[in-house]
Amino acid sequence: MIDIQSITKNYGSNIAIKDVSFKVNNGEIVGFVGLNGAGKSTTINISAGVLNPTSGDVLIDGYSITKDKKKASMNVGWVPELPIFEQDVKALDYFVYIAGFYGISKSEAIKRGKELFEEVGLKGVEDRKLNQYSQGMKKRFALATSLISEPKNFLFDEVLNGLDPEGISFFRNLALKFKSQGKAILFSSHILTEVESLVDKVVFINKGRIVKEMTMNEIRNYEIGTGLRIILEKNVDEKVKEICSKFGNISVQGNIVIIHSDVDMLEVLQELYNAGYKVSDIGKIHTNLEELFFKIIGMNNQQALI
Repeated sequence: MIDIQSITKNYGSNIAIKDVSFKVNNGEIVGFVGLNGAGKSTTINISAGVLNPTSGDVLIDGYSITKDKKKASMNVGWVPELPIFEQDVKALDYFVYIAGFYGISKSEAIKRGKELFEEVGLKGVEDRKLNQYSQGMKKRFALATSLISEPKNFLFDEVLNGLDPEGISFFRNLALKFKSQGKAILFSSHILTEVESLVDKVVFINKGRIVKEMTMNEIRNYEIGTGLRIILEKNVDEKVKEICSKFGNISVQGNIVIIHSDVDMLEVLQELYNAGYKVSDIGKIHTNLEELFFKIIGMNNQQALI
């Protein structure tokens, strides 16, 4: 179990996260969503033991990440969004080097490495140098190294970002496999459709603070009402906001605008067309994670969900 207890991280006068608390139980996948800079990676990095909190603590299966970091870290696997493996060394050799920190002999590390490389889809590229690995391969290598200690808890930080469909499917199925084995998984992602179909619970973070925690059943039953999602060929500008605001409250994400009311789709299309805007897609939406995210976070600008 991952038990995040009132963690705060300050950088001088800047507060990155403030009093963040929630749990990830065994056999549970928890989605962690928020805007860019909301504090997701800071929370995960502290939970992984690679960043010290200003205050608060994280317990990994009861071990304190601040007071008993070695034992806590041994019990949690971590795959960061951008694994930094630029070493001019063969992947298997570096795996053996890392395994040495766990007290594993070279011969056993080689055997274990070959098994794990096959398990994570890196069979046949063990002798390729790490600085020749693609970003997706580096994520799989990070996963392989995190499996050395056979942890029962996992932290996936934007692990789907930048992956091809095969890579997304691999990590998605892996998370479900870990769940079936009774492991605890914290899953940060901006691909909300994937989060929605994968997790048991969602924790929303905004400006460094937890603003909502809901199960997927609660999300599905949440009464938001209908709305209209419009996807433009270009990012939403002030004129588009002005047009759409005439029909109700709006939220914006890049080239997507959502009108939070039951409006006439053809009327909206006609106004945008008359103003010279090209619409790639338009459709009615009902209660889902994306709609709820906009509602909870109160998004009304063009920040990206990262």
